[in-house]
Amino acid sequence: MTRPAAVVPLEIDLGSPVADGIDWLLIHFGGAFDAIGGAFATFIGSLTGALLALPAWLLILILTAIPVALQRWVLAVFALLALTLVDAMGLWTQTIESLCVVLVATVVATAIGIPLGIWSARSRAVSTVVRPVLDFAQTTPAFVYLIPAVFFFGVGVVPGVVATIVFALAPAVRLTELGIREVDKEIVEAADAFGARPGQTLREVQLPLALPTIAAGVNQVIMLALSMVVVAGMAGAGGLGAVVTRAVTQLDVASGVQGGIAVVILAIYLDRVTSALVKPDPLWRRLAPRGPQVEVGASAPQLAVV
Repeated sequence: MTRPAAVVPLEIDLGSPVADGIDWLLIHFGGAFDAIGGAFATFIGSLTGALLALPAWLLILILTAIPVALQRWVLAVFALLALTLVDAMGLWTQTIESLCVVLVATVVATAIGIPLGIWSARSRAVSTVVRPVLDFAQTTPAFVYLIPAVFFFGVGVVPGVVATIVFALAPAVRLTELGIREVDKEIVEAADAFGARPGQTLREVQLPLALPTIAAGVNQVIMLALSMVVVAGMAGAGGLGAVVTRAVTQLDVASGVQGGIAVVILAIYLDRVTSALVKPDPLWRRLAPRGPQVEVGASAPQLAVV
């Protein structure tokens, strides 16, 4: 009686093709990655240097003045006391470094995400292609983004910023698309009926009405970018991430607690400020542009955007 042949398990190697693709990109586009990395490093370094050139007390007052302008008095008191505490803990420099990384990553992710969200809202085909990509990006662990970022840009602040941009991009796209799709179709049809061009309808009707949802997406981008601060510290990004990472590796509980408190303070401040922009007070509403209004003339209704 012959013995049955052993079943050879099926093995699929997905990592090697990805590694080969990264090597191919480095060989053929290494100069482009160096240029992008140099531009990011120069801009972030200049921004960080400019903010750190100001006395800590002056920058604290400037950051406190923002919620004052938004008539968020409790937030202003919190900002004054909490940022003074950060300075007293000796973490002011690291906090500003993290703030600059978050700001740059947010600006880039928003600049990419909002136009892509508008395009997805206006095209079903684009939305069908973008949605699974965003699902994959949101479910991929944050640490995974550091691997190709370090390969492309080396160790330092740049891979941390690039990984943060990719990680925080999805909410800007999703909420922009959602906000535009939720605009009442009758309003859009009315604008079209009064002769508004598609670009004019988007700019003067859909975007103003979708602005609260888009602003909520920007808020989520900021929060996700801030959540990557500690992870980016493992790639040499510096800031509060480096403080927490060093505390973990050295089992320094005191430094870890102080770094964590500084991260929480920065997160609360940024979240409350962006939330105040989404739901403005009367002072800010008077300064903000008004949305579309309908003016009724003597003969026929006319749509006027003021």
